[in-house]
Amino acid sequence: QVQLVESGGGSVQAGGSLVLSCAAAGYTYPYTAYYMGWFRQAPGKEREGVAAINTDGLTFYADSVKGRFTISKHNANSTLSLQMNMLKPEDTAMYYCAADVSGSWTTGNLLSAGTYVYWGKGTLVNISS
Repeated sequence: QVQLVESGGGSVQAGGSLVLSCAAAGYTYPYTAYYMGWFRQAPGKEREGVAAINTDGLTFYADSVKGRFTISKHNANSTLSLQMNMLKPEDTAMYYCAADVSGSWTTGNLLSAGTYVYWGKGTLVNISS
């Protein structure tokens, strides 16, 4: 059973930066075999895909964060990070790390929550104007 633990959330002013981290443990396949993503859910809204990375290292971003967020997968220490720059109040949400290894991903579904089986409990990001 894969365990994912997010950290790095907090409160910053608009225009600021944060780095989220996700630590993975308990994986039964090589960490390099997992495709992973970051999702967020604001109060009263559906969970949405923010960024994802496939097993070849290709990255995918929601239009709302392109040019501001960068996802990175660190195979040496089994972590996933999300560098968030130029933060906006609308980025306020609970951020979740997700992972899967089943091979069911396509370039069209890596930002879909249903593509992933393993989820962390989230870390809260609050951006003030």
